[in-house]
Amino acid sequence: MTSYDEQARRDELYRDPYPLYDRARRAEGLTYVPEFDAWLVARDRDVREVLLRAEDFSSANSLLPDVALSQAALGVLPRGFGPRPTVVSSDGAAHRRHRAPLNRGLSTGRVAALVPYARARAQELVDGFAADGSAELVEAYARRLPWMVVGRLIGLDPADVPAAVHGGYRAEELLFRPLPPEEQVAAAEDVVALQHLLDGYVRDRRARPRDDMCSAMVAALAPGDGELTLEQRHELVTSLQNLLIAGFLTTSALIGTALLHLLGDRRQWRMLRADPSLVPAAVEEAARHDTAIQAFRRTTTGPVTLAGTKLPAGATVLVAFGAANRDAERYERADEFDITRPGNRHHLAFGHGPHGCPGSRLAREQLRLTLELFTRRLPELRLDEDRPRPRMRATLIHRSPQDLYVTW
Repeated sequence: MTSYDEQARRDELYRDPYPLYDRARRAEGLTYVPEFDAWLVARDRDVREVLLRAEDFSSANSLLPDVALSQAALGVLPRGFGPRPTVVSSDGAAHRRHRAPLNRGLSTGRVAALVPYARARAQELVDGFAADGSAELVEAYARRLPWMVVGRLIGLDPADVPAAVHGGYRAEELLFRPLPPEEQVAAAEDVVALQHLLDGYVRDRRARPRDDMCSAMVAALAPGDGELTLEQRHELVTSLQNLLIAGFLTTSALIGTALLHLLGDRRQWRMLRADPSLVPAAVEEAARHDTAIQAFRRTTTGPVTLAGTKLPAGATVLVAFGAANRDAERYERADEFDITRPGNRHHLAFGHGPHGCPGSRLAREQLRLTLELFTRRLPELRLDEDRPRPRMRATLIHRSPQDLYVTW
């Protein structure tokens, strides 16, 4: 079990990993980081190499939990479904099988068809607080828009979305945050409730397919029209849970950090407000500068050499997209947030190679419409000076401010 002091050191590292990244980029070879129990891959060229060598660096353990679960919590989880490999944690043919329905369901045309719904929901959310003169934007907006959109994408009844999102957050807490034993049990029960909710959708879509992602995944991962086997239900529930959590956690983080950095630099906020044509560049710079998914793990499938460091089979590397995106060898003034930065779309915020994020278009669209809406509706938006500077969450998988108090 991780001690309190060890957890505190890890949390501070997670809240601000950039000094570590800088040291790792400057070091010869790779840097072993005990808090991660992994070799840190921090340079842009090395991160790209790992992501393109999937046969040498397996994704099977890409999302290992940070905490050990109590026996009581472990006793609850078997009442639900999974775990099974997903698009994030599979390789080769298995990865391509999981990815195919996502590529189709998140195609350019599919995303474009979803944007009007997202825009309408965003406007409704802003309508809810625009007259107040102040708000806490993480809860009032940054979390809510992505969960509405991903619910629509999957095909969830709007009435079920809050419960599904609650279960998703609880899954993240259970695996990546230290909780007292009784709270672990409560979180495990919430995760199981989410899985049974998703199983109901899976079985319904087998009987009555619709034009939604849930139906597409059922058709792709369990072809045919017979009753689903228990193993097929396990796999589908796990994959849907992964899509749900990835869909709202990372986009919420992207929106929150983008607003934090724009409002923290009044000059750039005024530039964006005066020139909406800068919005696409602002989206890319926000994704590059403070990447939502900071890192994923990979495991060596055999002896390999990376950046001059010899690694044995079974070694864990932490592939740090957030570090690569501030590599001075690739980006001039790499640590600066600059929405006028030219040619900044080729960052690694959404991955690279076979595991590049299939939802990147949808995430970008939600941030784009958010910036267009906020600069138009709330042009005097600013950080609340009576509140302390927002503190970042202690996580590498959805880097974001814990809260974002603003006034206008």
